[in-house]
Amino acid sequence: MTKTLDEIKRLRKKYHLTQQELAKRAGVSQSLIAKIEAGLLDPTYTRAEQIFGALENVEEQKELKAKDVMHQRVAFASLNDAVKEVIKILRQKGISQMPVMDSGKHVCGMISERAILDTMAEHPERLGKLRVSEVMEEIPPMVAMNTGFRTLSVLLKDNPAILVMERGEVRGIISKADLLGKME
Repeated sequence: MTKTLDEIKRLRKKYHLTQQELAKRAGVSQSLIAKIEAGLLDPTYTRAEQIFGALENVEEQKELKAKDVMHQRVAFASLNDAVKEVIKILRQKGISQMPVMDSGKHVCGMISERAILDTMAEHPERLGKLRVSEVMEEIPPMVAMNTGFRTLSVLLKDNPAILVMERGEVRGIISKADLLGKME
């Protein structure tokens, strides 16, 4: 998207910045901001880049992060768990998927209602015998606690959930419903 100079004032007000605050963040004078906003001056390309860069930094700072959206209580399944037991847990907790841990306590996949239903449709007679390892899907994307809302929304377009990691441990999970719930 191409930015126009008249967006400077709109964005500045959106982020509740004074002309002086924006000028300080961009490394330009307040009078330059005032003249640009009044349409009295066309800044150099370099100055416009500085101003828009400062506005983008403010936007990133105000953007919701993974830590603000995630569920901290994550239920896990193990490779050898019976699928019937996982179904009970999904229903009790009102969730639609769970990360799968291997014996070394590392995430090795994801089990979801969709994966269970797909397997049941193909082999309904095996439901009572199925183990998580036979039904699980690939590991979902993993992000850091400070990953921004825009990145999360892009990842959730193609994935049912995202795991939020810190120091190699799962700290939370984000589903599409979680992200939609935070939109205003």
